[in-house]
Amino acid sequence: MKRAIIIVLDSVGIGELPDAAAYGDAGSNTLGNIAKAMKHEPWFKLDNMISLGLSHIDGVEELEKPEKVHGAMARMGELSKGKDTTTGHWEIAGLVLDRPFPTYPDGFPKEIMDAFEKAIGTKTLGNCVASGTEIIARLGEEHMKTGYPIVYTSADSVFQIAAHEEIIPIERLYEMCQIARNMLTGEHAVGRVIARPFLGQPGSFKRTDRRRDFSLKPIKKTVLEYAKEQGFEVRGVGKIEDIFAGEGITHAVHIHDNMDGVDQTLNWMKDDFSGILFTNLVDFDMVYGHRNNVEGYARALVDFDKRLPEIMSAMKDEDILFITADHGCDPTTESTDHSREYTPLLVYGKPVKAGVNLHTRKSFSDIAATVAQYLGIKAEIKGESFLDLILKS
Repeated sequence: MKRAIIIVLDSVGIGELPDAAAYGDAGSNTLGNIAKAMKHEPWFKLDNMISLGLSHIDGVEELEKPEKVHGAMARMGELSKGKDTTTGHWEIAGLVLDRPFPTYPDGFPKEIMDAFEKAIGTKTLGNCVASGTEIIARLGEEHMKTGYPIVYTSADSVFQIAAHEEIIPIERLYEMCQIARNMLTGEHAVGRVIARPFLGQPGSFKRTDRRRDFSLKPIKKTVLEYAKEQGFEVRGVGKIEDIFAGEGITHAVHIHDNMDGVDQTLNWMKDDFSGILFTNLVDFDMVYGHRNNVEGYARALVDFDKRLPEIMSAMKDEDILFITADHGCDPTTESTDHSREYTPLLVYGKPVKAGVNLHTRKSFSDIAATVAQYLGIKAEIKGESFLDLILKS
């Protein structure tokens, strides 16, 4: 009963890609710069990921390198154009984008906002580039007085709607997001429309965990869809269901935070099923990376690392674990946006040879190709499988 368990440490990049400067990300190195900033902190230890080969990945220089490791490792390049969540996850699942999703550094065009306001029956606030915490601090009080939702974007291809849950009920916020999702097609087909609910009073607003992403449906089949069609289960933990707009997902559970994501992953690992268990742990990105919280990000890495032995112990004989990321979000730089970076890959399981260094792979989609080959899924997807390089003979 073979299973591929994919855990995405959202935004844990490991160094700038060759084209990073074109994205304004020269010098970004999420893991490396955090490790450098935390090198004198005795609590900053990633011993379990290091034991799988993290510090042996090409370009990872700030961590101790043990002679012997228990997993296979690689540095993953990204072929798709972009540096956002949807692009990264789609490529992990075998879909490479030839052109990036549209972005709006000057806010959304008047024709889009006019049509959206007409459709929802109210005016809006914002329509600018901003961080999520900054925009509600700046416009939250006006929102509470007027009842107008706050619309904003970022360097990523997102149309975000923030609303106080006591002003605009959560289901109405979701409805507004679905209206926007239905409108944003063609040249304005943003990667995600995101509901950003919050609570509190002026001066102490706090975003809640009822965020929801309304993604485009994948433009081609991913390994998830092929797996589902061929009788495998595909279980998504966290925002996986949202990222793929439900396509190829047989079971889904949303989570409150990273540790809840680990708990839900462990719960499903207890079940007997063949297929793919795909988890996204978003706190690295959403809670710490976008807020340039270096210590918080570091502690989140340590928290996951401490839980890794539980995941490894829960693995069944034919399970293969893939730990990776979807982009960077370096909290040590001035930017609060995603960064165009290589991502790590750690592979572990009883079928996997220890100590295999795959060095630098051309595409995240090599993960999908490897999963497809291991599970025996017939799929027309991008990527080159490295299964034969890591399997025990």
